[in-house]
Amino acid sequence: MKTKITDYGLQKSAKGTHALILVHADEWAAWYEAAEHSAKNWITAQAFSGQAGTALTMPADDGSIDTAIGVFGKHDIWDGACLAKALPQGGWHIDPNRGTMLNAMAYEMLVLGWALSQYSFDRFKNDDSGKGETTSKRLAIPDGVNANRLLGLIEGVWFCRDLINIPANHMTPQGLEDSATALAKRYGAAITVISGDELKTSFPAINTVGRAAEIAPRLIDFTWGDAGPRITLVGKGITFDSGGLDLKPSKAMEMMKKDMGGSATVLGLAMAIMAAKLPVQLRVIVAAAENAVSDRSMRPLDVIDTRACIRVEVGNTDAEGRLVLADALTLAREDDPDFIIDFATLTGAARVALGTELPALFCNRDDTATQILAASSEVGDPLWRLPLFDDYDRHLENGHVTLSSTGSTGFGGAITAALFLRRFAGNDSNWAHIDVMAWNLSSQPGRPRGGEAMGLRAIFRYIEHLATEKQCQ
Repeated sequence: MKTKITDYGLQKSAKGTHALILVHADEWAAWYEAAEHSAKNWITAQAFSGQAGTALTMPADDGSIDTAIGVFGKHDIWDGACLAKALPQGGWHIDPNRGTMLNAMAYEMLVLGWALSQYSFDRFKNDDSGKGETTSKRLAIPDGVNANRLLGLIEGVWFCRDLINIPANHMTPQGLEDSATALAKRYGAAITVISGDELKTSFPAINTVGRAAEIAPRLIDFTWGDAGPRITLVGKGITFDSGGLDLKPSKAMEMMKKDMGGSATVLGLAMAIMAAKLPVQLRVIVAAAENAVSDRSMRPLDVIDTRACIRVEVGNTDAEGRLVLADALTLAREDDPDFIIDFATLTGAARVALGTELPALFCNRDDTATQILAASSEVGDPLWRLPLFDDYDRHLENGHVTLSSTGSTGFGGAITAALFLRRFAGNDSNWAHIDVMAWNLSSQPGRPRGGEAMGLRAIFRYIEHLATEKQCQ
């Protein structure tokens, strides 16, 4: 976990930095026409067209850098990442008196994008020549920006990415527990870890999924905060998914260290919430297990127990995430929180429907879905709602017991998986489920290839609104 803002390419003071003039792409033509003659000549000579995400340095009389112009558009967070790449080394500060007038949230988004562009995962590289160094390209945090929230979101996203990128022989269920314990200790949260015989008795589905692995499964549960709305975050923590006896082909197994991406997201979100000191009563539940193959593996059509005392027929051992979440969601529901959300790399069907960059959102309540999607749009962290289509619920009742884990059809797989989870989250609870990829297949500015915190910022914003509403009541 990083602790210095310079690690993120930021600094507190604008002292000794160059001015960065931000201009919205829609205002670029007017800004250019109003510029001084010498500035217009320089811009024309450099063939600078003012496209969003581009920057141009302006020279002083002696040929050194005087200022820079940065252009942004509707995707201000990722335009901020582009500007971080486009500008030369050195210190920069945003000049609020020249260029487009922005509010504090817009500044925060641009700075957040700048910081996310600094991320790289090099923990296991043999060359340690760069360790301990900070980037020589830095941006001063503008006045009026909520620094606690900004740094919390940066740290939360970086933490999430790190957890996903760590290889599965290091990020085992024990590794996930160690990471959660360190996070809880840092922010003074109370943590409980349940494993062994107690897990077998109290969380039988988690135990069944993880019992074949060398490193035993466990349930991680921590709480923080004593006032405000009661928020419970639930994460699927399958640290590697071989598919079990329904073994995945090698290509499909290649990235399965990311199958704990749901737990990484909730831990990163928890970090952001605690760092920003949001007035909430936070609970984080992570079901940590590895879906391995051994003589203790669950079998297709096994009938297993769950914490909710609902017996489940295992339709496919590669659909293990919904089984561990069943126990975790049952626990989450028991103390009747104001809002429950789970994150999970749950189905390929969601990727087929929406692609890899747009997570699927399911909600019990329309008003909650509307508010989450508004928050998603506000912070540029996209989600798309899919329906909890009640008629498909019948597909889960085709086995030798009341409930099949996968159901009778492969069509609408993301929906039937969400409906399975709803059996444990409850029809009447304020519950949401996000089916995420948690991985960038290719690199874009601010979003390098590898583990990604999809939906984290959207849900942070939604929870922030909930906390504000509670304070105003």
